[in-house]
Amino acid sequence: MTAPVRRAGVFAVLCTLSLVVPLFGPRAGAAIAGVVLLGAYGITDGPLFELLAYPGDYEDARLYGLITFVLAGVALGLMATAAAMPVTVFVGTVLLVGYGNLGEQLVRLRTDHDIGRVAAFCLTATVAAVAGQAIAHSFVGAVVSEPPIVVFLATSGAFLAALLRDVLLRSDDPIVVLSVGLLLWLLAELEPTISAGEIVVALAITVALGYVSYALETASIAGMLTGILSGLLTIVLGGYGWFAVLISFFAIGGLSTKFRYDRKAELGVAEDNNGARGSGNVLGNAAVALVAVLGYAASDAGFLPREPELFLFAFAGSIATAMSDTLSSEIGSVFETPRLITTLEPVDPGTDGGVTWQGELAGVTGAAVVASLAFALFPEVGAVGAAIIVAAGIVGMTVDSLLGATLEGSLLGNQGVNFLATLSGALACALLVVSVAVPG
Repeated sequence: MTAPVRRAGVFAVLCTLSLVVPLFGPRAGAAIAGVVLLGAYGITDGPLFELLAYPGDYEDARLYGLITFVLAGVALGLMATAAAMPVTVFVGTVLLVGYGNLGEQLVRLRTDHDIGRVAAFCLTATVAAVAGQAIAHSFVGAVVSEPPIVVFLATSGAFLAALLRDVLLRSDDPIVVLSVGLLLWLLAELEPTISAGEIVVALAITVALGYVSYALETASIAGMLTGILSGLLTIVLGGYGWFAVLISFFAIGGLSTKFRYDRKAELGVAEDNNGARGSGNVLGNAAVALVAVLGYAASDAGFLPREPELFLFAFAGSIATAMSDTLSSEIGSVFETPRLITTLEPVDPGTDGGVTWQGELAGVTGAAVVASLAFALFPEVGAVGAAIIVAAGIVGMTVDSLLGATLEGSLLGNQGVNFLATLSGALACALLVVSVAVPG
């Protein structure tokens, strides 16, 4: 058994101690956490230090990785006892991270294949989170009345944890614990309604499409995980209509990166990693849409005063922007006569803020595709609403080009520009809907 496996096993055992909170109460949990912290601070060398130390711990001879991990667990425990976080979410989160890591390390003994290790982490983390929530429910005298919700929380947390672990360092597990705990707390508060069959179908669809995107090299591991998580949340909190709009961007946008890829490579404007999009690219384009999905669910649950339909239009506007901008860039970049949007002066292909008429036409077409899907899938959109979505997509695409010509490279990176552009598309769509009576 290798050192990483032994370390992961010890951390998994320590994570199991989180069950003390629902079984014996927060004081017992705090006492155990205090003992572990004192022990971790006092161990500076020897076999136990070698067992528990992360690479960065050797410089100061302190088990900072273990200490910060326990402190993250304590922070979640305080939220579960002093705030409104369900104790089941606290236990499920801690077990999810601890046992997910152990599952991944065990699989690493046999293979270093990226998909294998990610699948092992997600599967083990999901099982651990489901078991943790169920056990915690029994300890506090509650009945697991909605198992599909328990599975939904567990899988959502597993995908987020796997994503964060892929883009962060292994010693950043405290960040993973806090992030997963906060997400699951939010999702639990929204109280989504989903049946056992629906969660199975949702997982099958999102995981299958995510793997296809990775196999076709349109997404990296992180991009695949981001897409799966985004799709799962969209299906459960919004519905399959929302998911169809979202996946249209992922599919068409991903394939557009392959459009005349060799020519783009010659011009120096091709996406890195053979066109595979990473988590930053996916989130830069889809983060606003996810916020709109969460806003819709919160509004539908009565937490926000706005009508849920307003968030539907914000969602569609952001996706229309992402589609417009992606097609405009990927198709327009193969033409050698771009002009800077602010001055209309000729610039080299790939120049930030450079546009071509072919790219602009492709962008308008992309917005029209999203608007057509929204019109077909949502009765409340109507013809006027579809026109507004197209207009919002064009606004967002134009904002993207303006930011590229003025702020990108100095104050903003590409992902920041994408985020602000999709935000402008969402806001434009929502504001136009508010100011114009949209017949269904």
